[in-house]
Amino acid sequence: MAETKHEKFQRIAAARTNRAADYIRLVGKLSNRNAYEYSDEDVRQMFSFLERELRAAKEKFGQAQSKKDSFQFRS
Repeated sequence: MAETKHEKFQRIAAARTNRAADYIRLVGKLSNRNAYEYSDEDVRQMFSFLERELRAAKEKFGQAQSKKDSFQFRS
């Protein structure tokens, strides 16, 4: 029996969501002050970007596609 579109969505969505969660956990490990030095502004920029990307992804489920962006620290 062939996989339905819904089954395919569930299979791929579960894998991608779990992979995204793993990477978010890796970002959290950057909080180790013994290994890294960062400012409050660095953290604000990083999480502001991630929140924008998550909002854009959520919007795609209800609206037109948005552009892909990449993160860079601003000096």
